[in-house]
Amino acid sequence: MRFDSKLPDVGTTIFSVMSRRALEEGALNIGQGFPDYPVDPRLSQALIDAVAEGHNQYAPMEGVVELREQIARKLHGSYARDFDPQTEITVTCGATEALYDSIQAVVHAGDEAIIFDPAYDVYEPAIRLAGGRCVRIPLTPPAFRFDWDRVRAALTDRTRLIVINSPQNPSCTVAEAGDLDALAAAIRDRPISVLADEVYEHVLFDGRRHASVLAHAELRERSFAVFSFGKTLHATGWRVGYCVAPASMTRELRKIHQFNTFSIAAPLQHAIARYLARCPDAWSGLSAFFQAKRDLLANRLRGSGLEPVPAAGTYFQLVDYGALSAALDVDFADRLIRQAKVATIPLSPFYAAPPPMTLLRLCIAKRDETLESAADRLCRFAAGA
Repeated sequence: MRFDSKLPDVGTTIFSVMSRRALEEGALNIGQGFPDYPVDPRLSQALIDAVAEGHNQYAPMEGVVELREQIARKLHGSYARDFDPQTEITVTCGATEALYDSIQAVVHAGDEAIIFDPAYDVYEPAIRLAGGRCVRIPLTPPAFRFDWDRVRAALTDRTRLIVINSPQNPSCTVAEAGDLDALAAAIRDRPISVLADEVYEHVLFDGRRHASVLAHAELRERSFAVFSFGKTLHATGWRVGYCVAPASMTRELRKIHQFNTFSIAAPLQHAIARYLARCPDAWSGLSAFFQAKRDLLANRLRGSGLEPVPAAGTYFQLVDYGALSAALDVDFADRLIRQAKVATIPLSPFYAAPPPMTLLRLCIAKRDETLESAADRLCRFAAGA
């Protein structure tokens, strides 16, 4: 029978491709963003206790009440604003579901949505599945700064959504307060919503502070803000995220959520709620924790020909291999898997039209021994390149 794909040009994500190649070649995988160290044993014990206490049936569609209350307390501590756990906070299957639901709630057939390249790869497919058109505005390496004149020029009567990601994966850059002011000014008096992907909200380096749409008086009234306990608690496999939005926008998001995943694993939600109650500052040391790992890897690679690019946030580090090769990043990344036995992530797949660049993304959410081993392999490769 004939079958017409809704996403005919979409293949397997670069993350899956590179992780599969790493397995095939027996390479050390510092490409895909997941930790290789254990979670806090207090979190593990909280899960064991939640299961033993019988929290094994469907959770409420909106999320376990205790967890939403803990999220509200966390948000107040982070952004000095109160959010209603009943009407403004929804627990989702990781940040990915929250992003998808937000896009489906806002974008209609024929609408336009703006994203910034290099863009995390879940945005455009969700926009297209909603019947919208994705307008991609490139950020130029190595600074990857926003060009707000270009954003204003891209706005049309059909623009309904702007997706902003900060700290930004994969560029490792951070939006400043002035960027949010410029965004607010650009869409003022226009029927445009904002989707803020803020999953790395607690991973900023060198004294930087996170500029959240939730702390912006104008933007928070029209924004979905998306977060991830997977990133915050080093537990990416738990797939627990959440979305914060005004009540009217949350109602629309929940219409999608209830027919997508409906509810998220109950014992995981109860475990996180209990953990947050006992450890309310669990994320307070994340910046220092990851900055030390960033510096460890960068210091070992500096001068090798794989030059670290300053990273302002996220748990990634870019390196520029231009001193070693002019090859395309996808080809050079495959060469590293084969010859250095290290898996990285090229940046070009995150662009619609990649600019000339020689950049790879490395994940620093690894044990120090893993980072040291990867750096040693990369340095040996570079010395013989």
